[in-house]
Amino acid sequence: MNPLTGFTAGLLLITLSELGDKTFFIGVILATRHPRRWVFAGVTAALFVMTVLSVAIGQVVTIFPERYVQGLTVALFLGFGLKLLYDASRMAGPGSLADEQAEALEAVEEREAGVKQWTVRSVLLEAFSLTFVAEWGDRTQFATIALAAAHHPVGVVLGATLGHAVCAAIAVACGKLIAGRISERWLTLVGGVLFIVFGLVAAVEMA
Repeated sequence: MNPLTGFTAGLLLITLSELGDKTFFIGVILATRHPRRWVFAGVTAALFVMTVLSVAIGQVVTIFPERYVQGLTVALFLGFGLKLLYDASRMAGPGSLADEQAEALEAVEEREAGVKQWTVRSVLLEAFSLTFVAEWGDRTQFATIALAAAHHPVGVVLGATLGHAVCAAIAVACGKLIAGRISERWLTLVGGVLFIVFGLVAAVEMA
């Protein structure tokens, strides 16, 4: 397996999937309340740990017969892709990310209720815990597991981590400015196409 292929796949898939996601808005909201560098550090650390765990799960899956693993990978990518394309087709206009933003705000408000004094440690812990919980079970986690089962694990870890870091940097640095300009329909459509492409590539490699 070529590490560069896993790196490229992880970078593209994660970057496009995470923009406008709940974890993206958690970073945006926290950056308006706390020092950005500590928010970025906490968010990125959580996403790195999640990536490593997902890749480890993907590697465990490879103990099963390769044919079944490849088939499951193809099914996951195509399934996610078709679901996203279907969701995009049902959107009347550009769509908004109000739901994701509202969920992120609710999570932050609940976590910060009653806290009167913030330290570097508490900011890091808040950013880490909120991001980790929000990312667990997300489609990008399953996508990372599938990528790790089909590609070189080191390449996937590096690519996915860089993709997460890019999204976290955008969220912390200028997320509030661009949040209202992100088209949910466009992101959903591009994400769906990307999942389909990876599914077809996996299917060709399986043949």
